[in-house]
Amino acid sequence: MPIQVQELECREGTIGQITLDAPGSLNALSGSMIDDIQTTLDQWAGASHICMVIFRGAGDRAFCAGGDIRELYGALSGMEDNAVAANYFAHEYRVDYTIHRYPKPVITIAHGAVMGGGMGILSASRYRVITPDIKMAMPEISIGLFPDVAASWFLNRLPGRLGLFMGLTGARLNATDALRVGLADMAILPEQIDSLIARLQDERWTGESAADDNRLFRLIKQLEHPDYRALPASELARHEQSIARLSAGDELPAIVENLLAADVDSDWWKACMDNLRGGCPVTAWLVWTQLKKAQQMSLKDIFRMELAMAIRCTQRPDLREGIRARLIEKDNSPQWSFKTVADVPESVVEEHFLPELDDSNDPMNLD
Repeated sequence: MPIQVQELECREGTIGQITLDAPGSLNALSGSMIDDIQTTLDQWAGASHICMVIFRGAGDRAFCAGGDIRELYGALSGMEDNAVAANYFAHEYRVDYTIHRYPKPVITIAHGAVMGGGMGILSASRYRVITPDIKMAMPEISIGLFPDVAASWFLNRLPGRLGLFMGLTGARLNATDALRVGLADMAILPEQIDSLIARLQDERWTGESAADDNRLFRLIKQLEHPDYRALPASELARHEQSIARLSAGDELPAIVENLLAADVDSDWWKACMDNLRGGCPVTAWLVWTQLKKAQQMSLKDIFRMELAMAIRCTQRPDLREGIRARLIEKDNSPQWSFKTVADVPESVVEEHFLPELDDSNDPMNLD
């Protein structure tokens, strides 16, 4: 089974624990994992004995490195109408929306790689706990997709234009970065995870959401945190002024040109620029446009917008080509449909945002 589902007995009440259990693929989310998570969450939402939910990842290397891109590639290659791929995105976004709106506290304890779909679960959780080895990113520009799983929501809430920068460059954030900009709530050492869960099990949980939530908040805050001076130095603290200055303006091609031309002496910055330089030009426009459109949107409408975008991506050649070049044949030379950001017609960008989904035509059936 691609996930482990456990019910952990407490002095009173029960904790539901979901462990992503595909360490060989860095716990990448397959279609079956997504469906099993949704089924479990639906069952627990109405179960009076379940008082909270914990998400974890198996293995030492990752909480979740994103969606199962190889499975998605197979769907894109084998279905002319791409219905299987579209269905994958609809189910994944429904899981994320469910976590965002869950009636019981959800705690995600994330370690190692947290990217794409892993970011979707973490950002949707009420309590976002990370370990010092975290590597966090939305790297979709490298494969011709776009930052999804409600990235239009959580990237827009970052200071300045950091969300735009992350989407354009696939920038990898460390634990200090994540805490600095509010993408995580607290850090704990790996050896503290089992003791945290043991402390939770030693409590009486009544199932009264507000009371349990208040006590849970206090209990987590009482944990001994690692010395934050011992955490990795913040790359964002070093570069945030450059990011703000170079990402300012109203013209995306000029912003991309400014970023790529900047003389910044840093391995981290170079990796970001390599991703931008080799990334999909259409994706750059999707990042730019989704963040602007989402500023006035509800969470539900953001997921609907992103589903329309994802479905269109499955119909165009860039996503399949990006996965081929990066993960299948690994030649790292994707042939994008347009060579530069300036070459992309506005009509190509706008067609990713149609149709506009609402209660009458939403395949996710968000309520």
